[in-house]
Amino acid sequence: EYISTIANHPVLLNVRRLLSFQRYLHSSRFIRGIPASNPLGYILDDDYTGQAKLMLEKVGNWNFDMFLFDRLTNGNSLVNLTFHLFNSYGLIELFQLDMVKLRRFLVMIQEDYRSLNPYHNAVHAADVTQAMYCYLQEPKLAETMTSCDLLLGLLAAATHDLDHPGVNQPFLIKTNHYLAALYKNSSVLENHHWKSAVGLLRESALLSHLPTEDRSERLGSLILATDISRQNNYLSEFRTHLDKRDLCLTNGRHRHFILQIALKCADICNPCRPWKLSKLWSEKVTEEFFHQGDIERKHHLEVTPLCDRQSNSVANIQIGFMTYVVEPLFVEWSRFSDTRLSQTMMGHLSLNKQGWKEGRDKQEANTSRASEEQRTSAAKDSNSKELPQGSKRS
Repeated sequence: EYISTIANHPVLLNVRRLLSFQRYLHSSRFIRGIPASNPLGYILDDDYTGQAKLMLEKVGNWNFDMFLFDRLTNGNSLVNLTFHLFNSYGLIELFQLDMVKLRRFLVMIQEDYRSLNPYHNAVHAADVTQAMYCYLQEPKLAETMTSCDLLLGLLAAATHDLDHPGVNQPFLIKTNHYLAALYKNSSVLENHHWKSAVGLLRESALLSHLPTEDRSERLGSLILATDISRQNNYLSEFRTHLDKRDLCLTNGRHRHFILQIALKCADICNPCRPWKLSKLWSEKVTEEFFHQGDIERKHHLEVTPLCDRQSNSVANIQIGFMTYVVEPLFVEWSRFSDTRLSQTMMGHLSLNKQGWKEGRDKQEANTSRASEEQRTSAAKDSNSKELPQGSKRS
């Protein structure tokens, strides 16, 4: 087993959660009016907090910069964003949620994401949650989703990659990881994310005062929908519904299906963001892929093609991802929700795809030019050599 489990030992996780919660309480003293021993430090903290609050006023903006928000919140983007959304939707009051339990639950979620992962970390979870909020604000969803739908949708977005190990399912299977055996090689990561989320809900007792019903199963079906290997199944069903025009969002089953599609879109929406943000996400996910490939090569395992830095590039990976995964899904989402947001996303997707193509072509041209110059230089060196003295006729 190549993934270290020491850092995620239950005892160490509890210590990390406790320290994180204490850090949060410490950083919020200035806001709560508790005197500070270092006034300058708290003034600076308050300045960052003020900027973060200003950003949250535009949380529904598709250009929302989660990297900046994470810096302004001192690495607490997932906690602050999700708490804000729960509050703005009135879910805290409606479901009579204990605010201390909610804060503790969100801190535990954030801490259970592995910060060393370049991509699958708490910032990605916060970004997906923000995207989910944007989709929930779309007219067709805003007019029909119930409070329970909103609660589960936001919970699923925040926890959809919980405790992601930074490698994919095939890696877990071929290294005989215990999770692969536990979930019988089927949606291994997604099942783990779901069960981890349920575990934290129970540990925090956040929803213990509410009727259980089928909450856990519905949360699970949302998270399981993010399994990329099942993409074609969901896409085919979505396309069929749109062709038949039989989606009725007053129907609970149909609403849940649209929540699944919305979460799928939120999970892979990076190519639909503005170039500056999209490019950074692309680089981070490719870095994680290549890290897996490096581990595979080091341990003499078959290197996953997508993860082979020697035969692949960020541009090629992104162009393929956009063409075969992102574009087909978002074309159908645009059919379902033909709004300004959908037009914006498709516009960014087109521009970003073109941007990667131009970058790849430029790099290939430079490589070709450099190779030609090397060949020309070598030929000149060969032609300029004099005959050896010993070969001259007497």
